[in-house]
Amino acid sequence: MLAVQVVDYGKPWEVVRTMEATEPPSPPAGQLKVKLLAAPIHPADLLLMRGLYGKRPSLPVGMGGEGVASVVDVGEGTDFKRGDRVIIPYGHDTWADHLTISAKRAVKVPAGIDDAQASMAMINPFTARLMLTDFVELAPGEFVIQNAANSGVGRAVIAIAKARGLRTVNVVRRPELIDELKAAGGDVVLVDGQDLPKRVAEATGNAPIRLGFEGVAGEAMRSLTGTVAEGGTLVVYAGMSAQPAVAFPPHLIFRDLTIRGFWLIKWFRSADPRLVAEIQHEMLPLIADGSIKVPVEHIYPLSSAREAISHAARAKGKILFTAS
Repeated sequence: MLAVQVVDYGKPWEVVRTMEATEPPSPPAGQLKVKLLAAPIHPADLLLMRGLYGKRPSLPVGMGGEGVASVVDVGEGTDFKRGDRVIIPYGHDTWADHLTISAKRAVKVPAGIDDAQASMAMINPFTARLMLTDFVELAPGEFVIQNAANSGVGRAVIAIAKARGLRTVNVVRRPELIDELKAAGGDVVLVDGQDLPKRVAEATGNAPIRLGFEGVAGEAMRSLTGTVAEGGTLVVYAGMSAQPAVAFPPHLIFRDLTIRGFWLIKWFRSADPRLVAEIQHEMLPLIADGSIKVPVEHIYPLSSAREAISHAARAKGKILFTAS
């Protein structure tokens, strides 16, 4: 079988390889052997390949943080059957033709969710859900604000916030995204700029915004800190511009803002499996009805790893792998 590995740190399309690997044998009791249907390439994957991520594993190393697969063999004592589609549990290198996974931790994909969207059911929706619930206790009707609103996390924030009775202010860098994100449920969609705080205040009727999500860094972060209310919290989960974080000191000093970081991998390290399952089952209906939906630009076989990674580095939509 084929599996994608990183053999060095550097430019992602230069350090990735598709390798021949040993196919897993028939699974033991409580395990499933699965064949990959789809697995996304995330910005975090590209950062890891550059050696700029929060972990730096020994090389060579397998890649891929989530995906969806079809059951091809079952161990004793499981409730799954061949042909079932399952979300691959966290902790597996998903860019491989076949894997062995725990049946207890696998989640069956409901009918009506296609492979592409099912493959992205964990990382971005979990990040959005946990940022919405674990930092500030919000009341229905309150606004949250975010930049990178057209990202996978951003789109999930819009859907989950709406389901919880919250409203969203969504900041983007391209005006052509305004109508798209409004159609996706965004209450306010604005293009970033120096006068962002003034435009946010006008659009929300000066509503106090106590929670914001920062995914861009650089001057975009400076703009966002100017929109968060006194005593509010800004959660930093990404830095898509690859620029240093920027904050205007008066925003922090005179408004007593709190800046926090969030990394899903750290959360998973101590997460109760029952809570993981609970959140997963909360997210799936939103994916099934199209509330959470990420545009897919192209799907590549694992055999085309370099081409896929090169495309992902410049893509506007999501790039996925599928089994070769």
